[in-house]
Amino acid sequence: MGPHPAVAAIRLAVRRVLHDVLTDLTDRPASAPAPRVGGLEAVAFRDGLPDTAPLVLVACSGGADSMALASALAFEAPKLGIRAGGITVDHGLQAGSDLRAAEVVTRMTALSLDPVEAVTVRVGRQGGPEAAARDARYAALDEAADRLGASAVLLGHTRDDQAETVLLGLARGSGIRSLSGMAEVSGGPGDPGASGRRHRYRRPFLQVDRQTARKACMVQSLAVWDDPHNADPAYTRSRLRHEGLPALEKALGKGVVEALARTAQLSRDDADALDSWAAEAEGRVRDEDGRLECAKLYALPPAVRRRVLRRAVVAAGSPAGSLFARHIEEVDRLITGWRGQGAINLPGRVEAQRQGGRLVIRQG
Repeated sequence: MGPHPAVAAIRLAVRRVLHDVLTDLTDRPASAPAPRVGGLEAVAFRDGLPDTAPLVLVACSGGADSMALASALAFEAPKLGIRAGGITVDHGLQAGSDLRAAEVVTRMTALSLDPVEAVTVRVGRQGGPEAAARDARYAALDEAADRLGASAVLLGHTRDDQAETVLLGLARGSGIRSLSGMAEVSGGPGDPGASGRRHRYRRPFLQVDRQTARKACMVQSLAVWDDPHNADPAYTRSRLRHEGLPALEKALGKGVVEALARTAQLSRDDADALDSWAAEAEGRVRDEDGRLECAKLYALPPAVRRRVLRRAVVAAGSPAGSLFARHIEEVDRLITGWRGQGAINLPGRVEAQRQGGRLVIRQG
């Protein structure tokens, strides 16, 4: 008799991602060192696997989603010759958080994950509490992955999380990229350009609903911790989860979560295509000195032109996370609504101005 359907679903999702990780490692450039499995150089073994085998970590908070993910990784990784480890991040935002982190370490160790660590972070204030906690968490995960030499870090975001992310993007009015939600593969906030980080974070559960993950924990008798912040109405995502989405389902019927997740994928495909178009077009709208020509920019479709402008502003030193649609719209008006207006001030002390038919974007 096979595993419970919920357990089978999470294991299949993780197995697919681990296959992708191995494929990426095999396809890496010849100049990059490939992980060694076996051979004369493999002198230390853990559970039958050499220390030179690829390492995949799970980011585990102790909640149902990440505990289900940890259990599936522990089950599937050894069968593929992959070492499985875990990291839990203590944000220090609640009393007893250090004890809870230690308990999560114990639970991951019981699943035979190795190495397992608890990392304590200091959460700042920039961008609000949710954004600050996320930034601190990813910084800690990046540091741990670099230090341990991990090939990937698995995150427990589910289809429900994806639906919430799409709605939050819709509320911000930030365009199709915000509607694309979370990527199955990413490099974390800002998508660092280093090849080892571009594909670091994997989200196996974006097609798995939250209820399935919780059911998988229950049938495997895995203890889980429900973060009280997830039910705190002070947080935007919590209000959306407990008030917004239920209201939408009541008004529109079941299937809203699935539809929003599908919207995310379709939006991501469109956004990726437009980004590629913009990257190709950027070289054609610059003069021999590399300056952007306003007439050539004007001839581009608006969606492509705004992407070219955003790329140029970020390249000039404006932080991508602080650059919003309204900023790009102001720069775009230097192209489409030129009335002799002055320079546009942008985040990161970057300014954009039109001079002699050219768009000059520089820091200063």
